[in-house]
Amino acid sequence: MQLKYTRPFLNKLEDIFAESDFVLRYEKGNFKAGYCVLKDMKVAVVNKYYSLEGKINCLYDILRTISVDESRLSDKTRQLYLEIRNEENAN
Repeated sequence: MQLKYTRPFLNKLEDIFAESDFVLRYEKGNFKAGYCVLKDMKVAVVNKYYSLEGKINCLYDILRTISVDESRLSDKTRQLYLEIRNEENAN
């Protein structure tokens, strides 16, 4: 999958979180990877000072590692999520 470093693509990644049972938060902090995932609480925290490219890379990495209930996603959002997950399975 070719990542697009644009605001609309960031919004699409954020939509996956909005439609899932995970909470996405942008906060300041000392994250070694730029983000932190609290799986038990279903919270993903991304460094709010990251650039657009950094935020997209973080969200993409998080979505590759978490399981989202696909039944909660709209068709468009589910399609993007499955592309991201299939990318992970292909590697």
